[in-house]
Amino acid sequence: MDLPQYRSSFRQWETRSTVRNAPRREPGPLEAVDSFFFPPELFPVLSAPALGDLGDRIRQQALLHALYQYLHFTTVLEQQAVLPVTSLISLGRAGVVLPAEMRADAFKITTDEAWHAQFAYDFVRDLESVTGVPSDALVEPRFVQAVARLREEVEPGRRRLADLLFTTVSETLVSQLLTDIPRDSRLPRPVRDVVADHAMDEGRHQTYFKRFLRELWVQLDAAERRFAGPLIPRLVEAFLAPDLLSVEAILLCSGVPSALAEDALDQTFSTGRTAGALAAAARVTVRSFTEVGALEDPGTHAAFASSGLVSG
Repeated sequence: MDLPQYRSSFRQWETRSTVRNAPRREPGPLEAVDSFFFPPELFPVLSAPALGDLGDRIRQQALLHALYQYLHFTTVLEQQAVLPVTSLISLGRAGVVLPAEMRADAFKITTDEAWHAQFAYDFVRDLESVTGVPSDALVEPRFVQAVARLREEVEPGRRRLADLLFTTVSETLVSQLLTDIPRDSRLPRPVRDVVADHAMDEGRHQTYFKRFLRELWVQLDAAERRFAGPLIPRLVEAFLAPDLLSVEAILLCSGVPSALAEDALDQTFSTGRTAGALAAAARVTVRSFTEVGALEDPGTHAAFASSGLVSG
């Protein structure tokens, strides 16, 4: 595959990156906030029939905990999954030959992602102080154990490739949260701003990793492609599947009785509904792998089709 010349999307990084230019976001006084901290549409369990009689205080508390968990997810993803990979890329140790400017841009992404992890962590601490509500419902994001189990199935010599693929998947996915929260005028301005900062940087990162995938794929041999292709849908699922343990922890911590929480989970997260949402969120990632020719392999196409990411 002939690759076009690399055109960096980081040429104006010094003047556009949030780590260089955005202020530290702080919640500030929140007395005027009388609605919620997180879009209820993005925490759909609260609309389950089983929770129809919940009071406003419990709903507001649950949405604050949902924001806490979202920010915690950001911190863990950046620190545990993305930063190790971008560090390898920047140092030329990822096993992929890249243009010098791509390696230089990986340094910038590493700086961005470390800042995202820090400001998400700091914002949780600040919110706890301002609201008086501790982040007691935080759990380890589901993807951590899901990816760990996948890595255990992979022979040691291919685990680095699995890590590169998971980071590529996570960086090319379009997050509805990053898109919707900054535009939601119902939310406190500081919440919208901190997510908008993240979204601004991630647009550049998505462009970068789409190109990184093209460089990576062309350098894989046939056996590596046969290994990598069917793994992609499993990595997408690891990243996007509903984190039921987190949702349950939020409900219980907010005062929802255990039996009602279980009923609400069953009513909200049906298999068909979850699969459809996953496929919609993964469109850009699927397109990226299609464009490099990954789905031309019958085994890879079958894996994508059986996961509902493409039609059979």
